[in-house]
Amino acid sequence: MRLARLALLISATFAVMSASAAPKPATPLTEQSHAEWLRKLPFSDRADYEDAKRGLVARFPERTIKTADGNVAWDFDAYAFESAADAPSTVNPSLWRLAQLNNEAGLFKVSDRVYQIRGNDLANMTIVEGDTGLIVIDTLLTAETARAGLDLYYANRPRKPIVAVIYTHSHVDHFGGVRGLVSEADVKAGKVAILAPHGFMDEAVSENVLAGTAMSRRAQFMYGINLPKSATGQVDTGLGKATARGTMTLIAPTVLIEKPIDTRRIDGVDIEFQLTPGTEAPAEMNIYLPQFRTLCIAENAVRTQHNLLTLRGAPVRDAKAWSYFLAQSLLRYGNRSDVLVGQHHWPTWGREKIVELLSDQRDMYAYLNDQTLRLMNQGYTPLDIAGQLKSLPPALANKWYARDYYGSVSHNVRAVYQRYLGFYDGNPAHLNPLPPVPAARKTIEWMGGADAVLAKLRDAYARGEYRWVAQIGNELVFADPSNAAARALQADALEQLGYQSENATWRNIYLSGAMELRDGVRQSGAAGTSSSDLVRALTVPNFFDFLAVRLNADKAAGKTMTLNWRFSDLNQRYAMTLRNSALTYVAEAEHAQPTATVTLSKATLDQISLKQLTLPQAIQSGAVRIDGNPQAVAGLFGMLDTFESGFNLVTPRGHQQ
Repeated sequence: MRLARLALLISATFAVMSASAAPKPATPLTEQSHAEWLRKLPFSDRADYEDAKRGLVARFPERTIKTADGNVAWDFDAYAFESAADAPSTVNPSLWRLAQLNNEAGLFKVSDRVYQIRGNDLANMTIVEGDTGLIVIDTLLTAETARAGLDLYYANRPRKPIVAVIYTHSHVDHFGGVRGLVSEADVKAGKVAILAPHGFMDEAVSENVLAGTAMSRRAQFMYGINLPKSATGQVDTGLGKATARGTMTLIAPTVLIEKPIDTRRIDGVDIEFQLTPGTEAPAEMNIYLPQFRTLCIAENAVRTQHNLLTLRGAPVRDAKAWSYFLAQSLLRYGNRSDVLVGQHHWPTWGREKIVELLSDQRDMYAYLNDQTLRLMNQGYTPLDIAGQLKSLPPALANKWYARDYYGSVSHNVRAVYQRYLGFYDGNPAHLNPLPPVPAARKTIEWMGGADAVLAKLRDAYARGEYRWVAQIGNELVFADPSNAAARALQADALEQLGYQSENATWRNIYLSGAMELRDGVRQSGAAGTSSSDLVRALTVPNFFDFLAVRLNADKAAGKTMTLNWRFSDLNQRYAMTLRNSALTYVAEAEHAQPTATVTLSKATLDQISLKQLTLPQAIQSGAVRIDGNPQAVAGLFGMLDTFESGFNLVTPRGHQQ
């Protein structure tokens, strides 16, 4: 889970939920689509249902996990509606199956001395019993869910202290709960070691920060944050039920794994680390426990096709590298493993099944990468390729763990194209097209006007051509967002696409779009504050980079400024320059004759970033000293934009419904 998801949780956790227009039922054509799914996939295979429950030690005793102020961080009853055996007509039966499996929550025994906490957050917590203490692999997203998981473990197993925490990778759902398990004081005292892959801190605190606001807005659609949990709303995320609401924390690693293969002994447990950079996360590693013949595959193999490009937006992942490292894991550990655990979903038992799963997932990412490149080199465009590679080869497509629940063939092949060739498909007509609104207005005008287009769209909807209705309906909505009939029909089409979708994130995006077309954009109420741990972990260059992104070029036009920044506690200096509406800086340098020199501590900068302190207050208290032009810094901050995440997605920017 990337830092953009953190921004999402900050902005949306306490969003004001207004009454929504009632969703529509599934159409007969959607019900027909579901019947076809039931025919083409092996629903009689119930092995995953048995494995998802295997080793159950105890369920969570309480029906909710709460934060210190009484808010609900996790509700175990939120998905009680999914207990029905048969999928309702508004949910794809394949997705319904996964949603039921992801509902299994509790403490599970995986093998001797290896346990998992599952079903109380998006990810899993794995606990390895050492000779005198516990080794925790990944900590969930929030301190509250992590503490509840540890409490459940202690209620059923001997109470041993935690001696080590291992972060498998740099996504926040795998480290955000750490303070619910251990204290920073114990870490500093050497009582608890925290291990992470090389590059963890840089990726954990800086990945996607610069585009975080836009990503958080898109992630609201991807995870269905504002959708009700119901058969006509959010039913799953593909990786798990949902993201917990609570306190996200971070304690920096004390040990970094830097060698490709690194073997260590922790509290009597031999652990072999395999670095897998550039796969599911930029900083990630697998973990092998030879004494227990157990392989933790981190998030490199899950029970779904994963994303090569997340729909909230992020740098494209490398399918070739992903396939390569899975091949290396298979070669090194496949014949030595009796159980494979992932940090999402349930384990795989048995050497043959482990080899098959790793082989299939290796082949899946290789197929997506290589077949996209093959068609790309034949001159096909992203949508051409998505149209030709509609699914994986049948032998793979019939495996439940290769289905399109989170990633999809459609958007993953387009991601591969983007990784190699970028956004432009080579067609000159696509080089400099009109922006969405003027293009939509001209399109609708050429098609005979809004009434004529609406009539054709209604006919297409009646024929079940929901993708086409969504595509052309979008043009009509952007040409005239006040056209209530157009918005309503567009919403109806998106809704049916959501009901039909096997992919949890596609469903959430379609249904979120339908909701906002009907109800408008929901604005946040009393927003939570960002995680102070993550803000403190940002480096000064991280902060300056974000200042540069916020600089409004029009406000800065014609202005020049040079600032020296001195951080008294870090003994660091930076020379910053404002020129040509661009804000740049150089580390370990100073201007000879600056406009002003700013002296402060990193802790003061953190307080300003967290809005615990304003710049004038900091100056008045002496926490910030400015030598030279006293108005320079205030002038710079006056040129900065403030980003709001409630911008429009399914209607033109600036349109108020």
